[in-house]
Amino acid sequence: MNYLNYYPVDVVNGPGTRCTLFVSGCEHQCRGCYNKNTWRLDCGHPFTQEMEDQIISDLNDTRIKRRGLSLSGGDPLHPANLEAVLKLVQRVRQECAGKDIWLWTGYVLDELTDAQRKVVTLIDALVDGKFVQEQHDPSLLWRGSANQVIHYFQSDELGC
Repeated sequence: MNYLNYYPVDVVNGPGTRCTLFVSGCEHQCRGCYNKNTWRLDCGHPFTQEMEDQIISDLNDTRIKRRGLSLSGGDPLHPANLEAVLKLVQRVRQECAGKDIWLWTGYVLDELTDAQRKVVTLIDALVDGKFVQEQHDPSLLWRGSANQVIHYFQSDELGC
């Protein structure tokens, strides 16, 4: 897996202060996408063990109270990203007590493959659906278009 950007301190992509990873690779290629530079699987930087370790370290750094990890892109549920994303979310669950995980995908929840569902069972919130330019609504929280849905899986922990 490759990633385009990593922000160890982010207050835009999900609730609270977070670590945010923008992975590379997206099959959807939505018209009007604000992040077209993440579409190719080979763009950005290789996602290494060192980067994974850095994310875990940042999530556990007590100098900044981070609420959790946001995974965006590209598409974290792109088939080529699943192995690395699964490994990362498993580590967050094991090593970062109390941190939530949000994930954005162009796929729709009820159409996910078994491999994609494996990742989703470990996250707290999924924002699903392609960006639809005709339904763009800047007033929506954490979504770009009205068709996208936020699914809360452990809402009691999220305070939502």
